[in-house]
Amino acid sequence: MSDEFDAVVSRVRERVTPDDGERERLQQAAATVMERAREAVADLPVEAEVLQVGSTARGTWTAGDRDVDVFVAFPPELARSELEEYGLAVGHAVLPDGHEEYAEHPYVVGEVDGYAVDLVPCYAVESATDIQSAVDRTPFHTRYLASRLDDDLAGEVQVTKQFLKGIGVYGSDLRTRGFSGYLTELLAVEYGGFRAFVEAATDWHPPVRFDPEDHGTTEFDDPLVVVDPTDPDRNVAAVCAPENVARLQHYARELLADPRASLFEASEPTAYDAERVAATVERRSTTPVAVRFDRPDVVDDQLWPQLRKSLVGLTEELDRRGFDVFRSTALATDAASGVDTPQATDGDSAEQTNGDAVLLVELSVAQRPAVERHEGPPVHVREHATGFYDTYADDPDVAGPFIEGDRYVVERPREFRTAEAFLDSDALLDVRLGPHVASALESGYEVLVGRDIATLADAFGADLADYFEPKP
Repeated sequence: MSDEFDAVVSRVRERVTPDDGERERLQQAAATVMERAREAVADLPVEAEVLQVGSTARGTWTAGDRDVDVFVAFPPELARSELEEYGLAVGHAVLPDGHEEYAEHPYVVGEVDGYAVDLVPCYAVESATDIQSAVDRTPFHTRYLASRLDDDLAGEVQVTKQFLKGIGVYGSDLRTRGFSGYLTELLAVEYGGFRAFVEAATDWHPPVRFDPEDHGTTEFDDPLVVVDPTDPDRNVAAVCAPENVARLQHYARELLADPRASLFEASEPTAYDAERVAATVERRSTTPVAVRFDRPDVVDDQLWPQLRKSLVGLTEELDRRGFDVFRSTALATDAASGVDTPQATDGDSAEQTNGDAVLLVELSVAQRPAVERHEGPPVHVREHATGFYDTYADDPDVAGPFIEGDRYVVERPREFRTAEAFLDSDALLDVRLGPHVASALESGYEVLVGRDIATLADAFGADLADYFEPKP
C-alpha cells in the first residue's frame, strides 16, 4: 500500500506543481503589479510599502491558479478614511479596468496579463496583535511561513491543497467553511508533509488543538483549533465547519485504504433535469417545499450566513408546527450570474436580477389535523390557570377546557394544516430570518410544493443532484 500511495501522490505532485515557465509568467505579472503600485504610492502624500502576499509569495500555489495578491501597507496612524481613499487610488491606478469590492474595507480587483489581481490596503502594524483591520495579519502570515517552507515542503503543501480541493473542503469563504490556504500550510508544516497529515487526521478526536508557538493563552470552542502563531487570540481554523473536519477524516481514511488519484479531483454529479427531480420526489414520497426569491444583492460571505440562519429559523418553525422536517438545504445562484427575469406586466421590460435564492425543506408530514392540542398551566397555578380557562371557556370552536392530570387542556382549530398554507402567509416573515433574506421575502417570493420543485432544475440541477444523492 505504501508504494501505491507514494505513486499516486507523486503523480499528483507532478501535476499540481507549477513548472518553471508558469512560475516565471506569474512572477512577471506580480512584478508588473508591484511596480505600478510603487509608482502610484509615490504620488501619495504618505509613504507605504508594497508587498506580495498569499500563496504566490510563499510558493505554495498550485498549477493553473491565476491569482496574485498585493497589499499596500500604510502607517498605522493613518485615519481609516484616508487608508480607504489612498488604497482605492492605488488600486485604480494599478488596475484601471478593475472594480471595487468590499470586505472590512474596500479594495480593487482586476486583471493583469491574464492573472486575477487583488490590490488591498492594510496597516503596517508592528505586531499581528495590534491589527486595526483583519487583513493586517496577512503580511505576518507570509513572513512567518517564509522561513519554514522550503521547496520540498511547499510541494507537500500543494498536494495537500489539491486533496482538500478534490474532497470539497478547501476554502475559508462562508459558503464552503473549509480549510484556508494559510491553515493548510500550517498543518503541513506541523506534520512535516502530506502523508503524515492524512494519517494523523484519520484518528483525530475533535476538539483537536495545535499551538505552533505554544501561546497557550486562549481557549476556543471549535472542532479544530490551530492557534495563529502570529496572533494568540485567533483560531486559524475557526471557520471550519464540523462536517468539513469530519469529511476530511472520512476521505483521509479512504485515501489510505485505497489510494487513487480521483480523490484529488473535484467532481460534480450529473445535474438533475426537471423530469428526474419530479420522479425522485415521487419515489421518496416526502413533501418537499421551497421558498424561492430574488437573491439579495450582497456578496457570498454576507449571503450564506443569512441563508443558513433563515433555514434554521424556517425548519424550527415547521417542526414546531408538526410538519416533521426530514432534511433541508439552502441554494443560491452565483453572485455574478444575474439573469433577466421577465415580469408579466403590460409593456414593462424585463428586470435585471441577481439570480435566485431558495430555502428547500423536505417534510415527512404533508398535512396536519384540523385541530391541535394546546396544554395550559397546572390548575393549582391559580392566576395563570384562571386566565387560560377564561380565554377558551366560551369559544365555540374549541373543545374544552378539560383537565388531564393536573392541567387544563384545549383542542383548538389549527392555524395552518399544510406547510404551503403557512409559507403563503405573512407568518413566514415572523420566522427568525437573516435581515437581507427578510427584505427579499417582503418584496415577494414563490412557494413550490411537491413535484413543483422540479422547476428549480434549470438553475439548480447540480445542487439538487447533490441533495438527492448525498455523499460524505
